[in-house]
Amino acid sequence: MRILFASLAADGHFNPLTGVAVHLRDAGHDVRWYTGASYAGRLKKLGIPHLPFERALEINAETLPQLYPERARLRGPALIRFDFEHVFVVNAEAYFEDVRDIDHEFPFDVMMADAGFMAARLVRDVMSKHVVGFGLLPILATSPDVPPNFSGLRPARTAAGRLVHRAMGTAMDRMVLAHGRKLYNQVLARHGLAPVTGSVFDEFYGYHDVLFQNGVPGFEYPRRRPSPNLHFAGLLAPHRNGMAPVPVQLDGIAPDRKVILVSQGTIDNHDPGKLIVPALEALLPTGALVIVGTGHRNTEELRRRFPADNAVIEDYVDFESVLERADAFVCNGGYGSTLLSLSKGVPLVAAGVMEGKNDINAHVEHFGVGINLHAEAPSPERIRAAVERVLSEPSFRRRAGEIRDELATYRPLEIIDQYLAMAVERSAPAQSA
Repeated sequence: MRILFASLAADGHFNPLTGVAVHLRDAGHDVRWYTGASYAGRLKKLGIPHLPFERALEINAETLPQLYPERARLRGPALIRFDFEHVFVVNAEAYFEDVRDIDHEFPFDVMMADAGFMAARLVRDVMSKHVVGFGLLPILATSPDVPPNFSGLRPARTAAGRLVHRAMGTAMDRMVLAHGRKLYNQVLARHGLAPVTGSVFDEFYGYHDVLFQNGVPGFEYPRRRPSPNLHFAGLLAPHRNGMAPVPVQLDGIAPDRKVILVSQGTIDNHDPGKLIVPALEALLPTGALVIVGTGHRNTEELRRRFPADNAVIEDYVDFESVLERADAFVCNGGYGSTLLSLSKGVPLVAAGVMEGKNDINAHVEHFGVGINLHAEAPSPERIRAAVERVLSEPSFRRRAGEIRDELATYRPLEIIDQYLAMAVERSAPAQSA
């Protein structure tokens, strides 16, 4: 089967799909990947042919400040509106034209894309292709049972609270997302497709034949009417190439020695003063082994600043191996790393309020798997108090363990294989199988 992966040029949209892509390649499928030029090296290491953006802009943490310097001044609803229009909608038609060109040379049977790839509906309905989506954030589909997206709120407990949330969601749709929806509808109209009339968040769950959601029901707010084509897949883990080091300090470490993993993510890690520095200041005096993955940002500077024997500061570490032994994970609320931590039963101390992290961290708080600091740059005192609480109150590890056990019941690669065999191969022409 010929399978085209398509993703935005951002780690949170690319990394979770690498495990699926390598698995399908190893199973004998012809797998290729359409994304930005900055991912050429990673795809070469994975052994997957790279099909670069031609018309589409590569918009990521590196190019955003150059393309849109005005974004740095935005906060709250203004930032949500800007990102929706300039990161997601602006490329929809260019993505589609690129994919249509790719199809001439590589007539693919299935496109697999992250849910934020807004050309998916065009590929499915104009090109008549089978499209498989992947939800890589908490579910964004609207419902009277859940708070408005990007508000950082937890589900309301009363009828009055639900009315307030519904009003907030309506206001966001009209004041924040309306112009982006108009731009998207103009693209659809140019290709003879009907416009989106409801919430554009629901569109993410309507333009795929099936959408596999990263995670499990136990870490999602319940909805009485879930999206019919959404299926939980468990943890969509990135492919492990064995290159990330496992700190030698973990060898033979005493069973009662506390181990704390710290990460500021792979995108918003230019300024370590937001989370890494205060975490090191808070935790090194406790005697815990503090392991920091910097993502190739400021590593040597941080080593010079924190030369303590119990500080391990690396460009990258093997998070999965470290979390097998870790007692807590201090992070900025990236969804993939949050689920990875929970897959090991490790509770979290989560900071971060921008770019949807406030919603992820609200889930951490709501499900009792850690502490939400409700801050973009928490103080050392708050971090230390939160870590001490997570370590001393058994409920956090117990609830994280329950999510771990639920995740363990899912076999994502088997789920996807079964779907391809039943829904795609059965309907494909014989020469395409």
